[in-house]
Amino acid sequence: MALNPFFLQGSQSEQRLVQDLINEQLKIYGIEVIYLPRRIVNKDSIFTEVQSSSFRDNFAIEAYVNTYEGYGGAGDIMTKFGMSLKDELIVTISKERFEDFISPFLVNLPEGEIEVTSRPSEGDLIFFPLGNRLFEIKFVEHEKPFYQLGKNYVYELRCELFELEDEVGGWDQLSTTTDEIDDALVDQGYITSLKLISIGSTASLGFTTTSGYIRKIFLNEDGYDYTRTPNVAIGTAPNGGIDATAVAITTSINGVNSVKEILLTNPGAGYTVAPTVTIVSAASTVLGVGSTSYGVGAAATAYLVTTSAGIGTVSIASSGSGYAINPTLTFTTPTSGVGTAIGRANINAAGFVTSILISDAGIGYTTGTAIGTVTPPPVITGIGTYQFNEVVTGSVSNATARVKSWNVTTNTLKLGTTNGTFVSGDVITGAASSARYTVDFIESAEFADKYDKGDEIETEADAIIDFSEGNPFGTF
Repeated sequence: MALNPFFLQGSQSEQRLVQDLINEQLKIYGIEVIYLPRRIVNKDSIFTEVQSSSFRDNFAIEAYVNTYEGYGGAGDIMTKFGMSLKDELIVTISKERFEDFISPFLVNLPEGEIEVTSRPSEGDLIFFPLGNRLFEIKFVEHEKPFYQLGKNYVYELRCELFELEDEVGGWDQLSTTTDEIDDALVDQGYITSLKLISIGSTASLGFTTTSGYIRKIFLNEDGYDYTRTPNVAIGTAPNGGIDATAVAITTSINGVNSVKEILLTNPGAGYTVAPTVTIVSAASTVLGVGSTSYGVGAAATAYLVTTSAGIGTVSIASSGSGYAINPTLTFTTPTSGVGTAIGRANINAAGFVTSILISDAGIGYTTGTAIGTVTPPPVITGIGTYQFNEVVTGSVSNATARVKSWNVTTNTLKLGTTNGTFVSGDVITGAASSARYTVDFIESAEFADKYDKGDEIETEADAIIDFSEGNPFGTF
C-alpha cells in the first residue's frame, strides 16, 4: 500500500530546519575540540594493516560531550605492566559542519593517505582540551538518531584514550591549540635520548726518538685456543736503557682463536742484542679442575735496531673528543727516507683517544722533527638548531628518526619514530635544518607513556619492601 500523498515524510525545508537547530545547539552546549585526520604513511599490502601514520592537519569543530558526567570505559586498571588507563569519550558533531568545513580539505590530500574523506574515520584523533588529552576514534555511528524526517544530521564518535606508537603529530601550524597538542604528544611513545657533543677537538701527541730499540715484532707462530688475550713479556734492557713493552691482538677464524699480531706500546731503548719475546697465556684456577691456561703455541721474535733512531715513547698530550671511530695515525717519512713508522690510535666509548699502538717504529728519524699527527673528529663544532618533527640521520649507523625536542643547553636530543640504532660517534644531521652534532652517548632508549605510573609504583614499593634481601619481609 502506498504512503499517504498528503503527508510529507520529511521535506528539504524541514530537514534544513532540523540541521540548523542541531548546529545551533552544538555551538551553545558543546565545546570546541580539535579534529586530527590520520594520514597513512605505510600500509601492509598483505593484511592491509596501517603500520605507521601521521597527523599533520588539525581542524577546530564544535562537539557535544555525551559522557558529560565523566569519562566512560573501564577507567584506571592495575596490570602487571603498571597502570593502564582505559578512559573513553563519546562526542557528537554536526554532519553538515564536517562535510562543509573538513571534507573539502581531506579531498585535496594526496591519494592513498586518506581512505575516507566524506565522514570522520576510525583511527582519526580528537584533542579534548578540557582534559588536555588525545582520543582515538574507534567507531563512527552515523545513524543515530535514526533518520529523523528521512535524514541523519550528526556523527556520534566513540573514542578511546590514544596510545602513541609510531605516529607523528599535527604541527604544521603555530597556535596555542597546536602547541597544546604538541605538549600532549612530545614525550610519548618510544623515545631515544641522545647526548650530543657541541664542540669536538683533535687529539695531539708527543713523540721521542730513541736508539737500541725494537722496530717491530714478527709473529712466528700464531698458536691456538687463545680464548683470552695473552700477555707479552720482553727481555729487560741493559742498565740505563728502557724496557720495551707490547700487547697481543687475538683473532678468531673458523672457530680457531689465535694471536693475530704483536704491537708495541713502547719500543724501548738501549738494547744491544735482540731481547726474547715470550707470549704468556692467561691462566686461572677452576674449582675441581685446577690451574688451566688459555692458548698455546704462539711465538714471536723482536727486530732490533742499534745503528739508527726510530720512534720511542708516544705520549697523549690531548685525548681530543668527538671521535666516532679510531682516528688515523699518520707518521711523517724520516729525512733519510729509510723507513716510515706505522701505528694506530685507539679510542674509548666516550670518543677520546686513550692509547697508541706501534706496529713499526720506523728507522732514520732525527730528534726535533715533526713525527706524527692524528686526524680530527668528524665534527669539530656542532652547528644549527634541530627542528621539531624533522627527520635526522646518523652518519655511521644510517639510523633515522624524527625530532621530539632539542635542548641546546644540555645538548640533549630526543627522538621518536626511530628506524635503526644510533651509536656513539654518529654525526646527526637534520634533513630540514641541516643541523649537525656528534653523538657522545645514548642517554636512554625506552617507551614513554604519560599515563604509565609503573616506575613510580615500583620506586614506592622498593621503599617499603627490599626485594634484594633473601627474605624481603623480615630481617633474617
